[in-house]
Amino acid sequence: MFSQASIFMLILLAIAIMAKNQSLIVAVVCLLLLKWVGLGDKVFPFIQQKGINIGVTVITIAVLTPIVTGEIGFKQLGEAVRSSYAWIALGAGILVALIAASGIDLLRTDPHITTALVFGTILAVTLFNGVAVGPLIGAGIAYLAMRAVEFFSKLGG
Repeated sequence: MFSQASIFMLILLAIAIMAKNQSLIVAVVCLLLLKWVGLGDKVFPFIQQKGINIGVTVITIAVLTPIVTGEIGFKQLGEAVRSSYAWIALGAGILVALIAASGIDLLRTDPHITTALVFGTILAVTLFNGVAVGPLIGAGIAYLAMRAVEFFSKLGG
């Protein structure tokens, strides 16, 4: 009756409901509906291929909205550059973007790593009230960690 994938998604839905995680609930319900109404074969490849880019674009729109509404302008920018915390935030933003860029290819090309990252993100979202941006930055961190392991392995042997 139900495929293994549908059962897995229903388990995720139950976890999302128990954790009261609205984003995960919406994501699971949307994917299940697409699958069950027969649109999955047409839509899933597109989502899988372009979903990360679309998600990053949506997040970027959300971040830029206060600028276009006038809530953030040159005055706030000038005030920010005088704050040590703003410089820390600037550096952190640069670092995270660079780390995440390394992870995009890893997510696209390595299925078993992607599975572990997605599962880790689901755990963080459901159990620790995390936010589901984890696979992208997680992939970047994993990429850096893998390169570090390779580097130190070469040094040792």
